[in-house]
Amino acid sequence: MRNLSRWHAAKSIPADPNQTPGYTGMIVIQDERNLLKASIFAEFTLKDYHELENTIAAKLKADRKLNLLMDLTNMAGFTLDVAWEDIKFTRSHPHDFARIAVLTKDEWRSWLGWLATAFTDAEIGSFTDLAPAEAWARGR
Repeated sequence: MRNLSRWHAAKSIPADPNQTPGYTGMIVIQDERNLLKASIFAEFTLKDYHELENTIAAKLKADRKLNLLMDLTNMAGFTLDVAWEDIKFTRSHPHDFARIAVLTKDEWRSWLGWLATAFTDAEIGSFTDLAPAEAWARGR
């Protein structure tokens, strides 16, 4: 397993030297062969989303289609610019994902995942437990 994780948290470990004060997001991204896993902690910010976009873009250079697991169980919320960026990004990659598993305990976050089906031909599944989400995302 190749781990592309990068932990960063508010006021403790800056994500980069240009970190702005008051940053409150955190994302962990793992590349495991045919599955890209992203776990969101606290608020999902535009900085986090750009990190995810860059990782996906790099992965797409090697793979035809991606399987993605988005773990939103520890996400406190997201900024409006993230929602807009997600729409733009998904519309620009309508055929690049095979399966997208959304792990969440909240119905509204699950509903947002289903909304994305308007912009992609990927299969999208909503799950409350990690093991079935990961197995489904891997195509098992």
